[in-house]
Amino acid sequence: MAERDGKKIGLRTLVPAIPFLWLGMFFLLPFLIVFKISLSQYATAQPPYEPVWNWSDISGYFSALSFENFKMLVGDSLYIDAFVSSIRIAFISTLLLLLVGFPIANAMARAPKSWRPMLLALIILPFWTSFLIRIYAWIAILKPEGLLNQMLMSIGLISEPLNIMGTEVAVFIGIVYAYLPFMVLPLYATLEKMDESLIEAAQDLGCPPWRAFWTITVPLAKPGIIAGSLLCFIPAVGEFVIPDLLGGSETLMIGKTLWSEFFSNRDWPLASAVAIVLLCFLVIPIVLYQNAETRRAEEGKP
Repeated sequence: MAERDGKKIGLRTLVPAIPFLWLGMFFLLPFLIVFKISLSQYATAQPPYEPVWNWSDISGYFSALSFENFKMLVGDSLYIDAFVSSIRIAFISTLLLLLVGFPIANAMARAPKSWRPMLLALIILPFWTSFLIRIYAWIAILKPEGLLNQMLMSIGLISEPLNIMGTEVAVFIGIVYAYLPFMVLPLYATLEKMDESLIEAAQDLGCPPWRAFWTITVPLAKPGIIAGSLLCFIPAVGEFVIPDLLGGSETLMIGKTLWSEFFSNRDWPLASAVAIVLLCFLVIPIVLYQNAETRRAEEGKP
């Protein structure tokens, strides 16, 4: 009996430990490696940084590490502008995704139940095609002689091709297209659970449809709005493929800067410092928000 109880306690300890082991191996350990490289200095060698771990001179190894790369980030306007531009583009893209995705998710949630699996499949369908191929398809659509300009000129809306490729407008279009499912699915999961009788009761009491939407639907959809916004904003900040293929040389984003430092300049320490700053900028607000929501939920309990 005691042996069986011991096995149960061991299993109860092992089950919650598995996620922590997973995070430790695939998040914490890589983070520590990148953080160590960010404290190193650039070197024309393999690997392209120094110092390299040396068991015979551990004290000298740690004394050679410094925060010079982080000081360079603060003092160089290129990296500051890249961070600000990335946040601005990601924020605007998230707002556009919310404006486009909310009506789609609301329509899906109000559609007949027999239609909903098909509508979900249509939302997920783009994932069956390579992400890179889909972005290349937008090049064919947005370029001056592309499908969009040809269509607009054929119906007489424009007299000459629009210059969309190589601008931030093309970047916004690409991000909204690529990340739309990440906004729609959390919103749909939240709106589907909403009790429609609340809207009917509000309308019976004389509430206009637009006011019922703002006072009932939007507050109840808050979890989906937050989840979808985070799912879109976080990867959009570090996006590289879309700005590189659809944006021009003036489209400055931290993902392009990070790629240039790693592969063009081969300055791994500086690129690692950029990655650490970006990670901390994205993770710390999320952790603070989660802690605030947890405290709020605990305070609301009877």
